[in-house]
Amino acid sequence: MSVEDKIRRAEEIYVRRKEGTMPKTTTVSINNDNKKELKLLKKMVIQIIISLLIYGVIYIIQNNNYIFSQEFLNKVQEVLSYDINFEEFYKNGKNNINQVIINIKNKAEKNETTENQEKNGIGGAEENVQNEQKSNEENTQENQQNIQENEQTSQVKTQEEQDIENIKNTTTFIKPIEGTISSKYGQREPTTSTVPKNHTGVDIASNLGTKIKSATSGEVVIASEEGDYGKHLKIQIGEVSIIYAHCNSLYVKQGDQVTQGQEIAEVGSTGNSTGPHLHFEIRISEKTIDPQKILEL
Repeated sequence: MSVEDKIRRAEEIYVRRKEGTMPKTTTVSINNDNKKELKLLKKMVIQIIISLLIYGVIYIIQNNNYIFSQEFLNKVQEVLSYDINFEEFYKNGKNNINQVIINIKNKAEKNETTENQEKNGIGGAEENVQNEQKSNEENTQENQQNIQENEQTSQVKTQEEQDIENIKNTTTFIKPIEGTISSKYGQREPTTSTVPKNHTGVDIASNLGTKIKSATSGEVVIASEEGDYGKHLKIQIGEVSIIYAHCNSLYVKQGDQVTQGQEIAEVGSTGNSTGPHLHFEIRISEKTIDPQKILEL
């Protein structure tokens, strides 16, 4: 097409548009049905996922009895009542920071001394030696001061050590039964899905029906058959309480006063138990303590 034809063609189009004879462009409406179906599908997927999550949470709660067990609640209470020694924590942090600063200073001074020796050569050696001796004396004094602070910090007893000392000073104990330690206090591997990993007492294996003697004198504040402990007793003496769990029979009831050495129950396997044994537990202000740190079992 030549240039003249293009010009003529453009003029014709202009005239038609001006006269309004050129056909109007029609707009095609887009069908929104597909978009609506996609939104509906997304909504259904989200509802299915939420339903599965809710079902999963309900299933876990219904099949995990440990969350509602007495031992778990006791452990939560123990953690919440734990007393953190902030003063000791602050001193340890301060000592560590001071030691790091001293090490950095020593390294910087050593590098500076080396550079001075290289610059001054033999003539400046005597001056560098004097500076180094002075620096070493200052560092020695600072190190001695830090050692004294660390010794003072180490003399501060932990909360557990204070509790153990308090129990020994206020209460005397005897062995409740003769037997073999089948499970110690603290972390352990659970034998079943319902056995808690953190053991709050000591398990002493013995024959079914073996007489259990009260390790201390005191008042029976709990005599129960409910919960994971099965048939169990809780005897209180001041701030200290002792639990005898998984018993076969109980010889005393709530409110009774017992004396040290008195027969109070029989060894059994009630509650959450895998065999005849005595679960022996010591607490002070409801915080559990390793019984083997109090007496020989």
